Amino acid sequence: MLEYVKIILEKVSFDQKLFEKELKKGIKQLVPNEIKLLRDWCYTKFGKVYHSILNKIFNRMQLT
Repeated sequence: MLEYVKIILEKVSFDQKLFEKELKKGIKQLVPNEIKLLRDWCYTKFGKVYHSILNKIFNRMQLT
């Protein structure tokens, strides 16, 4: 499922609101370990463009 979420995020990365919506939706489908991997991948891939969105979404979560 993690790979599927990554594909979707890459396809919608042209639109900020759509990216945020799909990221939230994707996180709901993942287990905690996958969410950590997704977080790291998102910051690497989209950190320069969507840093504030990533911070907003991932800072709300308590990932240990």
